[in-house]
Amino acid sequence: MSSDQHRARTPTLVVALVVVLSACQAATVVDSVQLDPDQGSETNIASLTAVVEKNPNSAEAYNVRGTAYGKAGRNREAIADFTRALQLNPRFYKAYANRALVYRAMNDPAAAINDYTAALKINAQYDEAYIGRGNVYRLAGKDEQAFRDFERAIRLGTTNPRAYHSRGLILQKRGNHPQAIEDFSTSISLQADAAEPYNSRGVSYLALGDLDNALEDINRALRLNERYAEAWANQALVYEKRGDKPRAFKSYARALALDSTLSIARDGMNRTRA
Repeated sequence: MSSDQHRARTPTLVVALVVVLSACQAATVVDSVQLDPDQGSETNIASLTAVVEKNPNSAEAYNVRGTAYGKAGRNREAIADFTRALQLNPRFYKAYANRALVYRAMNDPAAAINDYTAALKINAQYDEAYIGRGNVYRLAGKDEQAFRDFERAIRLGTTNPRAYHSRGLILQKRGNHPQAIEDFSTSISLQADAAEPYNSRGVSYLALGDLDNALEDINRALRLNERYAEAWANQALVYEKRGDKPRAFKSYARALALDSTLSIARDGMNRTRA
């Protein structure tokens, strides 16, 4: 896209797009332990407790139950189990990474980073710890540290789509939209049923003025998750850029109904109100 085309954007849309890009940086990239849906159920936890009682010196038994507690949102019990697992096996790097996930859920990024770092000291090839630590850094605004962690995971050959999506968000924030689009595309190729990379790629297409591809990606994100407020706001931005204010207003209104704190949707409604 030429610099003249960039200058042709209306100031309000430029401001709106900056807000959307900022919102993308704050969006959560899913970091949950991959579990079966029922693994956090009371029935499953009771079963795992029986295993722990029969194997009180098994670090793995505590680690598995801790993961189930984490899935159930029982964070303090999860922390206690992971800590016990590490007492039994101080080199259990996966228990450190699992405990880090819970610390992150408890809004304790410093503890999460410490645990991810401990896991990496034991196993420097553990890509999941680089990705997890990178996302804690990214959400804290420490983009350089985050970028290095995502790069390391990718160099290790990770097949986790979060590494590419997260690196893409940083590239997007830096204004490197072509490379960001490549990373989002790789993330999609690794997990085609996740809405977030489609939405993120749509934002970069929008920044480049490619409205057709932007709308296609954003609509795909909405088909995957119709309650995705940011995607509705992004769809509205595309309609607004096309001059279709009635459709833009409806999409902004849908976004605001889903997330009353989304200021870009409220501002967009004011701009596009008939």
